[in-house]
Amino acid sequence: MSLISDNLQVVRAQLTACAHNSGRNPANICLLAVSKTFGADAVVEAASHGQSCFGENYLQEAIDKIAEVQRLAPELTLDWHFIGPIQSNKTRQIAEHFSWVHSVDREKIASRLSEQRPAELAPLNICLQVNISGEASKSGVMPEQLFALAKAVVALPHLRLRGLMAVPEASDDVARQRQAFSQLRQLKESLSGQGIELDTLSMGMSGDMNSAIAEGSTMLRIGSAIFGKRTYAE
Repeated sequence: MSLISDNLQVVRAQLTACAHNSGRNPANICLLAVSKTFGADAVVEAASHGQSCFGENYLQEAIDKIAEVQRLAPELTLDWHFIGPIQSNKTRQIAEHFSWVHSVDREKIASRLSEQRPAELAPLNICLQVNISGEASKSGVMPEQLFALAKAVVALPHLRLRGLMAVPEASDDVARQRQAFSQLRQLKESLSGQGIELDTLSMGMSGDMNSAIAEGSTMLRIGSAIFGKRTYAE
């Protein structure tokens, strides 16, 4: 057994246990393996053990990796999710290479993604990133501006608005973790009450997945717990 295989088993078991503890069906929670800084071989290894959804933060790294995975294992059909900040000059490649984007926080970015999504591809699945903790250093639409952005995205032809995403302020305090995730869930419910139905809450990482699951996460973004400790280039 490989390290990645062992880690996937541990994470899946934790996901299942947390779901059952919260009275939820683990089948309704997607495990998104965040493969940034890890090579195509790590992705292929994870895929060989049943992992099909992968998240990337850095566009050029991701484009190269997607191509290399296709070369190494052309039989694989994977879902690639872009989860990093989006610059306007990067939208075309994101629209062309990914099936999900979690980090839309401006109408301008959404419009460009819609315009640049190839016609032969299915609509691009979109999560709106919400700055749930009000941190100046974080990307994300402010909660009070969320409805206007959601309404604009719903009207775009080549996008499918699926849900909300947040990266709350890091905390080891379970009550604080749950409060942030609860706020995102309540925003989703508020949108539903205004006629915008969503099915996805992209929230929870290695350190706070229990709290995220308890508050309704449908997609966990897990990286180092699957692939090991990251090393970043100097």
